[in-house]
Amino acid sequence: MKPPSRWLGASLVAPLLAPLVLVAHAALAQDHAVNTAATSTDTPRRSWITAPRYSAGIAPDPVQEADRAIVQVYAAATYGWRGNFAVHPWIIYKRKGETSYTRYDVVGWRAPNVVQRDYAVPDGYWYGSTPELLVDHRGEGVEPMIDAVEAAIASYPYARQYRSYPGPNSNTFLAHIGREVPALKLDLPANAIGKDYRPLTNPIGISTSGSGLQFSLLGLLGVSLGVQEGLEFNVLGLNFGVDFNSPALRLPFWGRLGFSDLAAPAASAETTSAQTHASTNHGADASATAENK
Repeated sequence: MKPPSRWLGASLVAPLLAPLVLVAHAALAQDHAVNTAATSTDTPRRSWITAPRYSAGIAPDPVQEADRAIVQVYAAATYGWRGNFAVHPWIIYKRKGETSYTRYDVVGWRAPNVVQRDYAVPDGYWYGSTPELLVDHRGEGVEPMIDAVEAAIASYPYARQYRSYPGPNSNTFLAHIGREVPALKLDLPANAIGKDYRPLTNPIGISTSGSGLQFSLLGLLGVSLGVQEGLEFNVLGLNFGVDFNSPALRLPFWGRLGFSDLAAPAASAETTSAQTHASTNHGADASATAENK
């Protein structure tokens, strides 16, 4: 007797979905050997211990920019071959008058306290991977944004939980901040596996950018629609979609293929005033020179 149609469908789909599950899991899984080596005095077997983590030279000099507040978000490919599939994000900020940045990200191997402050250099390479700037806000209006960011960090519901796939993980953390602080206009890339994680008790809500709506079942199946992220579908943590704000395809593995949606930071009032003053003086000097000829 032939099996029921639903059994037949499941038997055909399961072999296709299984590899996707394995790929998605491998993309963000924290290797047990790496985690063990992080707290061991034995000679590490992997080169992660010597991988570059110094500054990539992207963040503005906080001393030179002491007169204005700054908020930035970065993402870099995860360590090793998994970096072909997923990214690790973090946020940095400084208030006006401060000469150093504060950095926050979620680090799985620091459990149970996975939310880490100043775990690494503000704009440092993530174990050899070059960070990409996702958000850059400077000057006027940033101080209230920092207040909101700090409140979002304090309210993160998974501060003592970590699961590489499907979440909560480092991307879940930044997505939470994005939802709580829409002014950030944070658009995490499609390969930020874990950004769509939502508990089964709360599958519908604000999208990760804070500018739209989202339906998601544990970050394994869902759809998002918003100003920043456009239209995006999630199947087993692999995201596909189209960004209409800054035309681009949203793809697993690549993240984004098309135009960048990073807006140039606005000049501070002090900088604008100085440039205006310099321009005025230059014009006055030119007029005086012309009259003396």
